[in-house]
Amino acid sequence: VELRAYWRKLKAFVKTLSLQRQMMENLIIAKARQDALQRKMEERRLRLQEEANRRFAASGAMTAEDQEQRSLYTNVLEYEQDHDWPKLWKAKIKENPDNVTLVPHLVSYLLSQSDHPLVKLLKKHQYRIYNRLYPIVSKGHPQSPALPLRASRSSHNLLHLVLFICLCEKSVDHTETQRKPTRTVSSSGQSFSTDSSLSHDLHVNYDEDDVEDVEEANPQVTVDRENSFEDLEQFLTQLDWAPPHISTDDTTSDLETKCDHLMLDESHVQELEMRALKEHLKAVVKDIHIALDQLLSLCLLSFECLNTASSKDLCLASIEEAFFMPLWSALLALFRKVNREREQAFEASMKLYRDASPEDVGVTSKLFPQEPCLQGSYPYESAVQELKLILKDCCPQRKLECIVRTLRQICVCAEEYRCLHESNSTPTTAAIGADDLLPILSFVALRSQCPQLVSECAALEEFIHEGYLIGEEGYCLTSMQSALAYVESLHTGGTHLPAQTLI
Repeated sequence: VELRAYWRKLKAFVKTLSLQRQMMENLIIAKARQDALQRKMEERRLRLQEEANRRFAASGAMTAEDQEQRSLYTNVLEYEQDHDWPKLWKAKIKENPDNVTLVPHLVSYLLSQSDHPLVKLLKKHQYRIYNRLYPIVSKGHPQSPALPLRASRSSHNLLHLVLFICLCEKSVDHTETQRKPTRTVSSSGQSFSTDSSLSHDLHVNYDEDDVEDVEEANPQVTVDRENSFEDLEQFLTQLDWAPPHISTDDTTSDLETKCDHLMLDESHVQELEMRALKEHLKAVVKDIHIALDQLLSLCLLSFECLNTASSKDLCLASIEEAFFMPLWSALLALFRKVNREREQAFEASMKLYRDASPEDVGVTSKLFPQEPCLQGSYPYESAVQELKLILKDCCPQRKLECIVRTLRQICVCAEEYRCLHESNSTPTTAAIGADDLLPILSFVALRSQCPQLVSECAALEEFIHEGYLIGEEGYCLTSMQSALAYVESLHTGGTHLPAQTLI
């Protein structure tokens, strides 16, 4: 019995040794295969790197941008080694070089491949731009310009309020200096650090996690700041008591001077705030242009068959549509902050001329019907509806096409109205001239009830390619901007409006 038990243990031990030996052999084989695969991958990487070097060798001295482009091109070559669809598309375009419809289909398919280096670069740029927009636009729309101060109970109460603020300033400044860098608070609720300006922060990639960490690390600062404003609000509501007697004129004069200084400081802060927003917008626009140039260059490097004038335009249009789609709302919000005063002027004119007729804005009588329109309708209504569609698109090129369609629809309506006045007239191609177009376009812009058209056109001027601004598209955009500028100035000359149309 003991011999049998010993024999069973020996067999189990031998079996274990055999399994361990097989495992070691398999590990050695796998390690050898892994080393061979790594050698092959390294050889392929070096081969592709040499090909990329030859591609960029003619450019002479390599800049940082060229080195980054070469690295991206190397990644594209590695991707094409592992995927067959780029070769199939290149062959298809080579067989049909005149078929321009293949270009947007190719770019669309390319952008649907999330592992392609071009798509990774696109997402990288989008994330970077969004992180620069979010800290500004997430604070909400700025309030209207500061209104004049209203007296609470009497002038003496206001003077004592100034005294209270002056006393609070010293304690708040002393406390804030110990806690964190000094910050200046504007009337719009936004704050800008005095020791690190907004223009300096433009070079920093914002991260929501970082912002949350800062807020978690300093919860007391936020709470104290909010409580301080709540205490001030409660103080404003408790100004019913009789003010102490101030006997000397010098004290009153000093308090009034202090109040004037506070109002001047407020206007100075708003001016600095607007200047910082404009600089921020300028930097973001520059980054977007750089990003689009890099994306287009990488696309043309990946598919050399697209490096023609017509194909390049189609390729850029497809890239822009994909690039601006998730960013346009935040980007437009920044444009609206910068153009706030212009939009307010447009809105004032829009309210003043809400029920105005085309004649009230300078349209000649032969270019609109004299008989009253049906209930709820008005002249050039189809052009107004077409212009409103600009708010639904997120691509600058499509928005420009919407403006072009609006002006074409204006020409169609104007020719129809002209034929109503001239019984023997037949429609012609040249419906209206430039002098007649501006008043009609101004009327259409007023009827659209869209103040953000000012910011939309300002954004189009920044992002539309120069080639499109030469022909019909450029003429239409310039006409729209001229009409918007004219509408903005209407509320300042309200005396020219008939009395019955004033609201």
